[in-house]
Amino acid sequence: MRPEDLPQTVEDYRRAAGAALPPATAAWLNGGAGDEITLRRNEAAFDALPLMPRVLRDGGSGDTSLTLLGTRLDHPILVAPMAWQRLLHPDAERALAAGATAQGARMVLSAQATTPLAEARGAGALCDWFQLYWLGREGTLALARRAADAGYAALMLTVDAPVAGQRPREMRAGFALPPDLSPVNLAGLPRPAAGSFEEVMAAAPRWADLEWLCAAAPLPVLAKGILHPGDAARAVAAGAAGVVVSNHGGRVLDGLPASVEALPAVASALAGRAPVLVDGGIRRGTDVLRALALGADAVMVGRPAAWALAVAGALGVAHVLRLLRDELRIAMAIAGCRSPRDIGPSLIFRQNPPEGCLTASSQAK
Repeated sequence: MRPEDLPQTVEDYRRAAGAALPPATAAWLNGGAGDEITLRRNEAAFDALPLMPRVLRDGGSGDTSLTLLGTRLDHPILVAPMAWQRLLHPDAERALAAGATAQGARMVLSAQATTPLAEARGAGALCDWFQLYWLGREGTLALARRAADAGYAALMLTVDAPVAGQRPREMRAGFALPPDLSPVNLAGLPRPAAGSFEEVMAAAPRWADLEWLCAAAPLPVLAKGILHPGDAARAVAAGAAGVVVSNHGGRVLDGLPASVEALPAVASALAGRAPVLVDGGIRRGTDVLRALALGADAVMVGRPAAWALAVAGALGVAHVLRLLRDELRIAMAIAGCRSPRDIGPSLIFRQNPPEGCLTASSQAK
């Protein structure tokens, strides 16, 4: 696809991907658990957060940079781990890594990637975090060491999916993985044996396992899938280097709060002791701005990058990430924020009569 023919917005990419993908694959990518209440709520919650800009301020240079776990990044937009990317494009994770790195976006490679660790990292230097699912202590540590040996800088343990959610949309569409698709980076690793529901749950990780992994792993470990502030505090106490506020894109348990709704309490509970990331429903640069205002240090985007991959490979991924960053810079300038340090809760409009539209502390800022 020629650059001039690329879709113009994330929403345009969503529509184009829906038209380009086989219906069953589109159902897998876009569907959620249950009645998809949480899936819809993730986006609706951002729409329900009006911004309150401040005017006649020095707009600065549009600085969006930050330091995250010791690495300087151009902006706070990361690419979330997503499985089975060869379903979306022949170049799969290689294209995603190349597009993300071209735009200075850190990428988290999925444990269910269809591309080897070293090959994905070779396609893009910022593909340098790796997601884990629990494989038992022996298997999980072996996988962590594989990631470290391949040059990855951090691990992200998904903690909110001890069992898979039921996703009726993809079930109705008859989605099934092709027989030649496999999680190549898990080859040869010991894994908990599949069995009854009770056996699967007995093998699921517990707090003691997270504490053990944080101590034993060769890389820092972030906990992904936190919604409760008490769980966030406990994860950091167990040694987690950061947390990701996430409801798994609405794909595991329906009826949960939107990630951005859970974010402020988590950020407050951690009070800067560890980085807080958030994913779920981010479709515009203004959504990134809202997440930062509510306490996130950075955000992760999943489906927007997947739609772009399906439509235009690495070029599409780079374009979507550039769109989001440009929208963030424009929104910051109009809101009166010179850098992420100027972004705070007062940027969110709150109806608070009789004080007016803002709290007293917000008015003073």
